[in-house]
Amino acid sequence: MALLFAVNLSAHSLHDMNLPNHIAAIFKAADLPATYLSIELTESATMSDLAFAMNIFERLSAMGIRLSIDDFGTGLSSLSYLKRLPVNELKIDKSFVIDMAEDDHNAVIVRSIIDLSHNIGREVVAEGVQDHDVLQLLEMLGCDTAQGYYISRPRKAADLEVWLRDSEWGLRAKGTRSETLHIV
Repeated sequence: MALLFAVNLSAHSLHDMNLPNHIAAIFKAADLPATYLSIELTESATMSDLAFAMNIFERLSAMGIRLSIDDFGTGLSSLSYLKRLPVNELKIDKSFVIDMAEDDHNAVIVRSIIDLSHNIGREVVAEGVQDHDVLQLLEMLGCDTAQGYYISRPRKAADLEVWLRDSEWGLRAKGTRSETLHIV
């Protein structure tokens, strides 16, 4: 199991030219590789000043940090810039995922985002998975990773060990479920 810390950054943080240096200093002080970090930035924050964001993204990516565009589908992305941004994944906003098993329009949007993402070499995370039907549909559509309350509600760090040991998604369950869709 790879260790990865995901951190959501605000639009304000994205506009700090010292951000990459600050992150590098933190990882150096902790004697950890920056590859342990995944930074999530909302689509709207990324698109608000694309040239500046591109500079920061390129510097973070060069450090080995994974980059995600969070809440994808809710902003005003330009597809020409999307293909140039050095991001690893797009996170489909939960507003499209939650009821996609009952709403054909949302299912088409989710399928289209998955196909687009894969075609430009990006992974896809579906946020807001609330039930088994949605999880199965995402797996059929080729989604890479799912997250949501169906898998786990937010929990305290102290409860994580028990969840990893005892839940159907935990470490012992590996091999008993499909390995095509990651669960986070």
